[in-house]
Amino acid sequence: MARAATPAPPSAKRRTKASERVGAARLEVRNATAGDVSGIAALVRRAYDDLPAYTFGEIRGQLNNFPEGCFVAILDGKVVGYCASMQIAGSVALAPHTWDVITGNGFGSRHDPTGDWLYGYEMCVDPKVRGARIGRRLYEERRALAEERELTGIVFGGRMPGLTRARRKVSGPQDYLDQVVAGKLHDPVLRFQLANGFEPIGVLSNYLPEDRQSKGNAVHMVWRNPYVDRDEPIKMRVPRGVESVRVATCQLQARAVADYDEFMRNIEYFVDVASDYEADFIVFPELFTLMLLSFEPSELSPVEAIETLSRYTPRIRQALSDMAMRYNINIIGGSHPTRMDDGDIHNVAHVCLRDGSIHEQEKIHPTPNERYWWNIKGGDSIDVIPTDCGPIGVLICYDSEFPELARRLVDEGARIIFTPFCTDSRQGYLRVRYCCQARAIENQCFVVMSGNVGNLPNVGNMDIQYAQSCILTPCDFPFARDGIAAEASENVETLTISDINLADLTWARAEGTVRNLADRRFDLYRIEWENHPDTRAKATARPSGPPTAGGG
Repeated sequence: MARAATPAPPSAKRRTKASERVGAARLEVRNATAGDVSGIAALVRRAYDDLPAYTFGEIRGQLNNFPEGCFVAILDGKVVGYCASMQIAGSVALAPHTWDVITGNGFGSRHDPTGDWLYGYEMCVDPKVRGARIGRRLYEERRALAEERELTGIVFGGRMPGLTRARRKVSGPQDYLDQVVAGKLHDPVLRFQLANGFEPIGVLSNYLPEDRQSKGNAVHMVWRNPYVDRDEPIKMRVPRGVESVRVATCQLQARAVADYDEFMRNIEYFVDVASDYEADFIVFPELFTLMLLSFEPSELSPVEAIETLSRYTPRIRQALSDMAMRYNINIIGGSHPTRMDDGDIHNVAHVCLRDGSIHEQEKIHPTPNERYWWNIKGGDSIDVIPTDCGPIGVLICYDSEFPELARRLVDEGARIIFTPFCTDSRQGYLRVRYCCQARAIENQCFVVMSGNVGNLPNVGNMDIQYAQSCILTPCDFPFARDGIAAEASENVETLTISDINLADLTWARAEGTVRNLADRRFDLYRIEWENHPDTRAKATARPSGPPTAGGG
């Protein structure tokens, strides 16, 4: 069938926000948003009590990596249906695979904007409303998306939950499938998919080992778009568009201040300047608040110093948040020692957005000096932060030297990673700098560094500082020749500003010279994220060298 002679698909014509009446309740089917994450997680637990639940980070990754492919059904204000999908090449989708491999371990991070198939990897409906045809409506949204994008079709691995019950009646998964298709056996899930126009092309072995009812198997299902000429190969291309974001990194001079108000006036000065240049973000260095120790009558011990600083946390949070809204700029508040609810001190970046929201990112890996001199503990989680310029991540200094953290943020959808740092020597600075450049290359993202310079009297942790703040890019044709969008002069207080184009990342990830994210060997390795606070390292050995704040 020639594409030019094909009438507009009916589902594409009706492709608007769906609001329909079910009894006395209001039903809405729409694209999922960040505000739906907790509702989706609760729904998945209700729908699949025999399968592992999603983490919030995995759901955020699904929505951020391809928001157009994720839909929710809302009934009486409650999430009762969810489906997630992504574009992917037919050579991957139609070949044998497992759920973990094809979804990038559940994050949907293998979405390929040049892929010609729509791959559905999640579909669930609240058991209490399954008579309201929620699943059919979600399938219609998927089909409409495939038609609008002129994709070859839809493919997924479907559960076969009746296999365990019928194990004595069949010789194996393929025999079970054949008998269900022939009408000799009944499987409600398979019958639903067949009734929705999908056809089986085989069985995927070991697709989801946790699915005991299906014995880990899945039916390889496809729906072929009738409005696309399947005899012609489809070559999807990523447009070289513009999605410009202006970032400012503050290389801050450590100076003695008379009081808290003077310190905050210094910070506000740079926020004001960055706002005048219409920057979307400004990032300050790690532990930039150590200047607050300069007006103490005498030099404090490390324990006294950290306790004194932690008392400023509420005022700093509020001041940065007020500035973010007043100057219409998103502020990455470097980092500041903060006492947590359990009494431990953590090194925390306060991210204050111009919409008034405040987020926190704890440093996961304290340096040996931080652990020994200040008894700073590491945080337990790392996640993207939603902003009006898309999801971002924060890696505080030493955290940038652990590749798995940046990969976690990028899997969740981050395209910019901010790295506040505090280093006392060129060697320490270069450890952070080289690792940040590696993170930019291997994750095909932008990394923005901000460090302290100068020294402070009466503050033992700020004897000397070394920094050359910069904005780093991947190394490919759309970006700066040396992978540096902009950088400051060494050890000089300044504000460095640059425009970065997020659309260049989308192009590079899909069509660049190298495609680090897409070319990962998901069949060989993966990262499991655990959260066991009691297993945090408790180093007590005294580190070599003086008691410096950072060290990278």
